[in-house]
Amino acid sequence: MSGVAHDYLKYVSSMQSASLQDLMREYGTEVWNYAFLLTKSRHVSDDIAQDVFLQAYLHISSFRGQSSVRTWLFSITRNKVINYKRSAFFRKVTLLDFLYQAPSAPSAEEQFMNRAYTDSIWESVMKLPPKFREVLLMDAQYEMPLAEIAQLLSISIGTVKSRLHRARAKMRTLIEEAESVEGS
Repeated sequence: MSGVAHDYLKYVSSMQSASLQDLMREYGTEVWNYAFLLTKSRHVSDDIAQDVFLQAYLHISSFRGQSSVRTWLFSITRNKVINYKRSAFFRKVTLLDFLYQAPSAPSAEEQFMNRAYTDSIWESVMKLPPKFREVLLMDAQYEMPLAEIAQLLSISIGTVKSRLHRARAKMRTLIEEAESVEGS
């Protein structure tokens, strides 16, 4: 049985007992991160993530198992973000204050260097056009299969591959430029 079919059966068999809290516990961080990736706003991501889980809970019976639950939630998230961006309240803001999980016991210098490196990578990612940033993170961060990325974005697998290739090339260029500036 495929993972998607198993995922579907798991949710269908427990639909009555599925709770909003269970969905949020399992997928909350990923949904919030995806909303942040698309909006670049912590506050907006908070609101969108809440809306996504409320909608998912109210419409759990519409989940048909054609994709994983995560992909279904990402699809709802993406639609919420698109609707938000169409609203009069949308403003482009770049916020790079990601939550960092503290490592067990690195030195203060190691923490600073790791955070600075992570910041520079995320700055480069956030400079990518949204269509490249989105496929890159779906592939690298969420390890989604190309077919699911294509389904989520309503584009062909060939387009996903093309965007992924171009996103990686742009990242290489951005990182090389950042390193050359640091080295000067």
